[in-house]
Amino acid sequence: MKIEIVSGSPRQNSVTHRVALHLKGAIESRSEHEVGIINLKENVFPILDSVFTSPDAAPEALRPVARRIFAADAFIIVTPEYNGSYSPAMQNLFDHFPKQQRKVFGLATASPGALGGIRAAMQLQQFVMALFGIPSPYMLVTPQVDKKFDAEGNLIDPAFEKSVDLFLNEFLWLAEKVVEAKVEA
Repeated sequence: MKIEIVSGSPRQNSVTHRVALHLKGAIESRSEHEVGIINLKENVFPILDSVFTSPDAAPEALRPVARRIFAADAFIIVTPEYNGSYSPAMQNLFDHFPKQQRKVFGLATASPGALGGIRAAMQLQQFVMALFGIPSPYMLVTPQVDKKFDAEGNLIDPAFEKSVDLFLNEFLWLAEKVVEAKVEA
């Protein structure tokens, strides 16, 4: 299965990206799945002017990311909370592509604050359903992210490991079942 983690902050020193790095390593350590990170700091999409119907329909500079979006079986979105919502850059990315039917989305939010992006997490569920994706009901809400992960994505708060494990176990179970059902159909 191909999983793309969308690191949804375009900011230079994003603390949210720490979560994306950790999730990538954790999935790779427990499965054979192919995992990539689409970092929106490095992959800047223009304001939406067209939907790419295939990777070749994307502008040359965006084709590598377009190929990954089309090839992905599942996604994990990791976003900060901006003014009570998710990252506009992350939405702009997905707006450039057709609906993501029958693809599972793991939803993770992160904030240096005490609420961990919970308002963004609730809106992400609606966003994923608007994409015709399947949101995993177990979300990873990460308050005080700068005290839970270091800059390389290493978990520095052992008490948070249980939350990460539950999130990944449930996301992987659901994504594997959906991919399996699509193969059988």
